[in-house]
Amino acid sequence: MRSELRQSYARGPDTPALLDRCIGEMLDRSATVYPHRDALIVRHQNLRYDYSQLRRQVELAARGLMRLGVQKGDRVGIWSTNCAEWVVLQFATAKTGAILVNINPANRAFELEYVLRQSECQLLCLGQGFRDCDYGETLLSISPEISGQARNQIQSEKFSLLKHVIFLGAAQAPDWMHSWQDLLEIAQEVPETELRSRESSLHFHDPINIQYTSGTTGMPKGATLSHYNIVNNANLSAVAMRLTAEDRLCIPVPFYHCFGMVLSNMVCVVSGAAMIIPAAFFDPLQTLRAAAEEHCTALHGVPTMFIAELEHAEFGRFDLSRLRTGIMAGSPCPIEVMKRVVREMHLREITIAYGLTEASPVITQTTTDDPIELRVTTVGRALPHTEVKIIDVGTGEMVPVGTPGELCARGYMVMKGYYRNPEATQAAITSDGWLHSGDLATMDANGYFKITGRAKDVIIRGGENIYPREVEEFLFTCPGISEVQVVGVPDVKYGEQVVAWVKLAENARLSADDIQKFCAGKIAAYKIPKYIKFVDSFPLTVTGKVQKFRMREISIQELGLDEAAKIETA
Repeated sequence: MRSELRQSYARGPDTPALLDRCIGEMLDRSATVYPHRDALIVRHQNLRYDYSQLRRQVELAARGLMRLGVQKGDRVGIWSTNCAEWVVLQFATAKTGAILVNINPANRAFELEYVLRQSECQLLCLGQGFRDCDYGETLLSISPEISGQARNQIQSEKFSLLKHVIFLGAAQAPDWMHSWQDLLEIAQEVPETELRSRESSLHFHDPINIQYTSGTTGMPKGATLSHYNIVNNANLSAVAMRLTAEDRLCIPVPFYHCFGMVLSNMVCVVSGAAMIIPAAFFDPLQTLRAAAEEHCTALHGVPTMFIAELEHAEFGRFDLSRLRTGIMAGSPCPIEVMKRVVREMHLREITIAYGLTEASPVITQTTTDDPIELRVTTVGRALPHTEVKIIDVGTGEMVPVGTPGELCARGYMVMKGYYRNPEATQAAITSDGWLHSGDLATMDANGYFKITGRAKDVIIRGGENIYPREVEEFLFTCPGISEVQVVGVPDVKYGEQVVAWVKLAENARLSADDIQKFCAGKIAAYKIPKYIKFVDSFPLTVTGKVQKFRMREISIQELGLDEAAKIETA
């Protein structure tokens, strides 16, 4: 073992060099070098832009924002599912120096009010809605007085700084909102020279994005990212995938999340690749169709998305042979699923990325050169210019190689802080720049990391630590199990017990007793799930992450463990 790896610490290489560039400059570069290559194809809107056309749309929108009085540092909210306007606004706000506030499409009135107030939004761009939520009606339910006002200068009692609302939908905008077409038309009143002057005043360390993290406790916190964070994280992830202007990336993940905005849109722009948008929100059939018909070479997604694609009844009729690479991230991927993705979807060079919003987001990533064994069992090594260490959650000291602990990271990618929340920032980032992830991990002697779970997800049964990921990986080997998620529930005698939520494969016939017998003698008795719940689906966030806290709540209620849940523990 090399001496520098005796402790769980690794530093990525120093190449390629970090880029001292703003987001808008990267779009300008691709529009200059690849003007007539496909840049953005949005299938559900039937829109296709090459890089020169995309840049033209971006600069029109930027000038329109300036005409509405948007200044450098102003907050511009966007509440929408995936659409062409979202991508245009991502780069238009960056060119004006405004801070784009990403709002979860699944938010409702309570969450929207919190985000608009906490971020101090001056302008809000919103789509028609998501599922059964009409965005305009939802905003009016919070601030009804704005419906009778002129769109040029609304005044809201709840949102004192909010002055303009822009409607991104295809339908006619209400009188109190600007339409998207309005924005592009008033842009003519702002000379290009004014936009150039604004761009010249920007610095790559300026804050440019607020991403609200979906915590399991407390209100969401707004991670503030800079041009420098986003440009470089996208560039280094693109290098790991060997993405070039020849590539075409299918993007079914939501833009509001770092996976969509940074690892998809920005990754394409820094490399000159094409962004292919299959639908407004994830649809496995539309994703497969887009990947095949647009000749995509890369595909992104969280594990649940890949599972939905593989198990779709029409999977076999699509030619996915051009697929080569992509990123699977967002939550741990079952090893067997990863093998199927490589074998059946032709994604022989797919990479696994690990990170968090506060890290812009990628900390570690596998490469296209890594052997398949490492790409299905680890989340890779530290990206260039990134330090990673594993610490004991009790003492804060670095642990030896192979020992579980909390993963911490330091480098260019660490956020500037949580917007208007210095206490939370101080709790997340140490005085010497280390970002606490809250995730449990191990590092091997070669610097490869494995994520073993969330620190708060560890199940402690009778003094024994049980890592849900370990139990999930084992249960996945049981014939007939399609998906499985494991959580802990309170227990009067042992402190906690293991619950497995199991989704069976089609035509599989398994009982709880069958599964427990399969475990007997193969894993430690204390790890065998005491309770097994058969489900057709799991509670998910809009990005496809399994909400284990909701699984725990539901399990406690259904198992009648409310009294046990009230018992306080150290």
